[in-house]
Amino acid sequence: MNTLTLAISVMEVGLILVGIFLIILLILFFSFFSVWMKALSSGASVGFGSLFAMRFLRKLPYSLIVDARIMSVKAGIDLSINEIETQYMAGGDIIQTVQALINAKKAGITLEWDKACAIDLATKGTSKSVLEAVHTSINPKVIDCPQPSQGRNTIDGVAKDGIQVKARARVTVRSNLENYVGSALEETIIARVGEGIVTTIGSAESYKFVLENPDRISKNVLERGLDVGTAFEIISIDIADVDVGDNIGAKLQEAQAIANKNMAQAQAEIRRAAAVALEQEMKAKVEEMQAKVVEAEAEVPLALAESLRSGKMGFMDYYKLQNIQSDTAMREAISKPESSHDENS
Repeated sequence: MNTLTLAISVMEVGLILVGIFLIILLILFFSFFSVWMKALSSGASVGFGSLFAMRFLRKLPYSLIVDARIMSVKAGIDLSINEIETQYMAGGDIIQTVQALINAKKAGITLEWDKACAIDLATKGTSKSVLEAVHTSINPKVIDCPQPSQGRNTIDGVAKDGIQVKARARVTVRSNLENYVGSALEETIIARVGEGIVTTIGSAESYKFVLENPDRISKNVLERGLDVGTAFEIISIDIADVDVGDNIGAKLQEAQAIANKNMAQAQAEIRRAAAVALEQEMKAKVEEMQAKVVEAEAEVPLALAESLRSGKMGFMDYYKLQNIQSDTAMREAISKPESSHDENS
């Protein structure tokens, strides 16, 4: 009796476990059923094992991945679940990548899945996307050069005659999908086109030549191969506007003349200061010599007194000397011009 009871208990436990297992299977079945049925009805069937692995093992959005596979299969592009999973786990946008692949196929552009994935990952974190790259390859885009958002409306160059010429260009480009990964984008195109425009204007003999032949600018720029190493192929460069700016040559000459004048004034001031210094030096030397003369004249009476004391000179000699001095003074007075007499009077 005990053995029979034990057997019944084991059977009951087993039935309970089987029931729980079946309930779990039913829950899983119904949780994946809608996605599985959608894939099956679209001709892009996915096994329950793949759905289970994506949901519980790899923690992936299985519904999104299945939608991407359905899109590709409907467009005639047979992508496996593993390929789509790999792109998602790499950080790519699988929906945009598949859409780009579909757009390229519809437009007759050869684009492999691996290349599309590489472009998608290369544009991650930027304002670009693989779908935009394909659209630009199908429908070329126009880039303003320079871009108004950069704070400039024209590219300015100076012709050889010194006249400034202001130009504005529009560049039509198409995406080069083969070289898109690792290549330069619009900023490089704008910089190179601007450089070509400035070079062309600067090599012109006169601004009139630029105004008369604006197409020459676009021809010169196109001949430089500016799209090398970029993600685009330049289709055309059109000069939208050409205007005459300032007379840079005249302004430079005026500035040079002002600089030369200031330099000449500075040199003249240096010479004037040197002359004033020399004049003051000469005046100081004259004063020094006059002081020596006064000093020498002061010694004459002392010498006369000494001569009188020592007997080397008599009083008659002294009177004769006085007479000679008076006679000399009289002669100097007579020899002066009348104006001098008038002034003295």
